[in-house]
Amino acid sequence: MPKNKKSIELHERKISFKLENTSYEVIRFYPTKMTVDVMVFENGIKEGMKSLPFAHLPKEIKKIIKPN
Repeated sequence: MPKNKKSIELHERKISFKLENTSYEVIRFYPTKMTVDVMVFENGIKEGMKSLPFAHLPKEIKKIIKPN
C-alpha cells in the first residue's frame, strides 16, 4: 500500500500569483488538508509565510498544482 505524502514541495516550480498589491509565492501543498503554504510579498517586501485554503487560489494556479 503506497504511503500518503504529507506535503508536496513546490518552491522549485516558482508558482506565484498576485492579488491587488500583494504577491504570493506557493511553497508547499498539503493534499490531506487541502491547504497551501505561501510566502507573502506586499509592495515587493517579504511579509512572511501564510497558509491558504486550496479553494481560495486563482483557477490558473489550481490547474498547475492539480491535487488529484
